[in-house]
Amino acid sequence: MHPFRPAEPGVKLSDVETPALIIEMNAFEQNLETMEKALAGSNARLRGHAKAHKCSNIALRQIEAGAVGVCCQKVSEAAAMVAGGVKNVLVTNQIIAPRKLARLCALAKDSEIAVLCDDAATVPILSKAARDAAITLNVLVEIEVGAERCGVDPGEPVATLARLIDAEDGLHFAGLQAYHGSAQHKTTAEERRLDIESTLEKVKTSKRALAAIGLDRDWVTGAGTGSFPTERDSGLYTEVQAGSYAFMDADYAKILGNDGMPFKTFRHSLFLWTTVISVPRPGQAFLDVGHKGHSKDSGLATVADLDGVEVDGQSDEHTKLKLGHNAKPLSTGDKVKLIPGHVDPTFNLHDWVVCVRGETVEDVWRIDGRGPGF
Repeated sequence: MHPFRPAEPGVKLSDVETPALIIEMNAFEQNLETMEKALAGSNARLRGHAKAHKCSNIALRQIEAGAVGVCCQKVSEAAAMVAGGVKNVLVTNQIIAPRKLARLCALAKDSEIAVLCDDAATVPILSKAARDAAITLNVLVEIEVGAERCGVDPGEPVATLARLIDAEDGLHFAGLQAYHGSAQHKTTAEERRLDIESTLEKVKTSKRALAAIGLDRDWVTGAGTGSFPTERDSGLYTEVQAGSYAFMDADYAKILGNDGMPFKTFRHSLFLWTTVISVPRPGQAFLDVGHKGHSKDSGLATVADLDGVEVDGQSDEHTKLKLGHNAKPLSTGDKVKLIPGHVDPTFNLHDWVVCVRGETVEDVWRIDGRGPGF
């Protein structure tokens, strides 16, 4: 049985149990439309990153708005997406455990499934899993683009690994993964552009090496919310793996656009709906959410719609607010909207997301891929 739902369709926002994760649907739908328009006429299509939300209902909305499919980081996320009706999934991670690969290959019987590889030792493991499932598994080589994470060095190492993959029964070398995650939150647009231009050179070097052995592929996937215009305009990328764009968070609010002003391409649509449960002294108030409902790996949440009120700390079950001299006083029972510091791990702490239009709950969606992943 699913856990208790914080709301039901038709109730007022004021009656939603707190703490709850809420999506303001007008802003959410505008963000989807903004991305669709931003990619129109380019070589790139959206492959929304489901690690941001882990919710198949959201993934389906993204696909309705033009996405080719989704990315996932875990097999369990991919399984949740497929069970929810998503039929095109790229696992943007290295999957090496035979049992995980068996589950992943089973999904490929009904859906388009692809996975990454950055190690020759993994190739025969991938091949056995595909052969056992009687499928052909699409495999992309991940390039180390400068983020010092997974991936093989660009150029000849990419071509060498691609040749091994394509020669194995049950496998098809399908393209390149070139995602520069650490570039997404660089403060200025120029910093992000320089990082991605370096990434583009690594992609070009790798495609030349692949072409020399007859294995060049069109499929190049990567890019994120903070950098996607550069990848989109490169002519190299066929997919944009943005995730946070649909929601935004307090950390993304710190980055700057091309004009040097705060990045305003997308709107905040995801919030934590909370209740003031204690006002023990002037200038302070405490909310009913803490670490167990909000991840602060990228910093504390920020307060929406209340001037002069800021988050001053967070513990397991409480968030401490500091009220400035000119702030409107808060009382127990008052509701406060917070903008999460980081979308992805905050979604992962909740079972449901409440969809709100205006002041009314429109729907309640299960976060069906939540958990540590396996």
